[in-house]
Amino acid sequence: MSTVEIVAAQSAPIALEAPAPRRPRLVDTWWRHVVGVFACLVALFPIWFVASAAFNRDNSISGTSYLPTHFTLHNFGNLLHNTSKDSSGTTIDAPFLRWILNSIGIAIVTAIATVIISALAAYAFSRFRFRGRRFGMLALLLVQMFPQLLLVVAIYLIVLNVGRILPVVQLNSLFTVMLVYLGGAMGVNTWLMKGFLDSIPKELDESARVDGASAGQIFWGVVLPLALPVLAVIALWSFIATFNEFVIASAILNTTSHFTLPLGMYGFISNQYGQRWGVFAAGSLLAAVPAALLFMFLQRFIVSGLSQGAVKG
Repeated sequence: MSTVEIVAAQSAPIALEAPAPRRPRLVDTWWRHVVGVFACLVALFPIWFVASAAFNRDNSISGTSYLPTHFTLHNFGNLLHNTSKDSSGTTIDAPFLRWILNSIGIAIVTAIATVIISALAAYAFSRFRFRGRRFGMLALLLVQMFPQLLLVVAIYLIVLNVGRILPVVQLNSLFTVMLVYLGGAMGVNTWLMKGFLDSIPKELDESARVDGASAGQIFWGVVLPLALPVLAVIALWSFIATFNEFVIASAILNTTSHFTLPLGMYGFISNQYGQRWGVFAAGSLLAAVPAALLFMFLQRFIVSGLSQGAVKG
């Protein structure tokens, strides 16, 4: 090593290691733990109360305490055996498994179709410029402002009249319920997805277009994979909303075997089944399982930011 190199090495600044970040002490963050525990207690209290009623032999919801006074699994047995008893002790057909399968099937088909329809509409509003674009977005938003109860009579009359022409679309049909649900697929979902698509750089579209990709190939191969987080949110939102819907289903369906889960479970607390609150609470716990499983499956897509780092510089 020459003299010049030795002098340069001695005069070079010495890199100092940055001190490790100090971990917050419990004394400084105790109030955060208190707020977190209180929020968890508030969120879990209704679930705990329903669980106590589900495992309690008494059917009175007012007599339910924080712990079951007469622990039993009889309420769950009634659901799995698709039977129930009214106040006089008469056994009544209550196909709970059929109800939950109907709701899951309708919710899955509706969620998938909602995602596709909303994605196509949002892509058109986000990437293309055409006459009536602003009015179309505003119309989608205004339609969502009307209460759902105002649509029940109109939907019933439309289905009744259309069923006379098209036998596929008629009352007491699960397919008809799915079509009615898809009538509200656009709206808030399109607005939400359009906002997300606007954040995806348009340089990706231009690069794919230079390579010879069509608009359809850009949508399915470039934009849609980057929009997986918002697609997961809309799918989960649509599934839960459809799974819990009651008003429209009650206007279209009138056969016990075709009931959805909310419509069928309503019979447990009506005069038909003699207000079986224990069975109703047990069904509520089981009804929460599909939505919880779907959330666990889509969680990794919801929390991921797949569009980050797509364009450099």
